[in-house]
Amino acid sequence: MENKKEERYLTFALCKGRLANKTLELLEQIGITCEEMRDKDSRKLIFVNEEQRLKFFLSKGPDVPTYVEYGAADIGVVGADVVMEENRRVYEVLDLGFGKCRMCVCGPETAGELLKHHERIRVATKYPLIAKEYFFNKKHQTVDIIKLNGSVELGPIVGLSDVIVDIVETGGTLRENGLGVLEEVCPLSARMIVNPVSMRMEYERINGLIHRLKEICE
Repeated sequence: MENKKEERYLTFALCKGRLANKTLELLEQIGITCEEMRDKDSRKLIFVNEEQRLKFFLSKGPDVPTYVEYGAADIGVVGADVVMEENRRVYEVLDLGFGKCRMCVCGPETAGELLKHHERIRVATKYPLIAKEYFFNKKHQTVDIIKLNGSVELGPIVGLSDVIVDIVETGGTLRENGLGVLEEVCPLSARMIVNPVSMRMEYERINGLIHRLKEICE
C-alpha cells in the first residue's frame, strides 16, 4: 500500500521574473517539471504537477518568506536580500548560485570620508533592516536610516541622504548619476528557504531535493 504521507503535495513559492525562470530551469535538471507553467498566457495562480505531487505559485519577492513561514508554501526561492530583510522564521537551506549581485553602501566620493570617520550620516534605502544591522552591529556607526521605496539613487542627488544602501549589479546606474560603491555590505544570490515544520514532516523528500540540487549547484 502506498505511503499516505507521500500523497501530500509539496508547494513551492517562487519569486516572479528571472529568479522563477532560473529556478524552473534548475529543477528541470533534476527531473522536476511543471508543464502548466510553460503556458505564458495562463491566468492560473497555482500550477500543479500531479504525477510528482508538486504545486508551484509565483509571488512578489518580499512575500515569498511570508508564505513559507506560515506554511502556505513548504519551499521558497528568493534573493538573499529578501531573506535578510524580511527576517522570517524559515530555514535557509541552499545557495542556488544564480542572481548574483552585491549589497553595497553607495554615494558620492566625498561621502567616503564620512564613512571612514564614523560620522553620523543619513542613509536612504529600501532595506532598513540590512542597513541597520550593517551600520549598528558591524560598523558600530550611528546613522539615521530613511526608508524609500523607489529609486534610492535620488537620495544623495537631491540631498535627502549622504549615502544609500542598495543592490549593485553592474554599477552602471550609479556611475551615470555620479555615485559609486563605497563599501560592500555582503554578496547576494538566490536562496532556497524551507518551512521548519515542513522540514520535519517531509524531511526525506525535501532533504533529497536539496541534495540533488546541491550536486548541480556546486
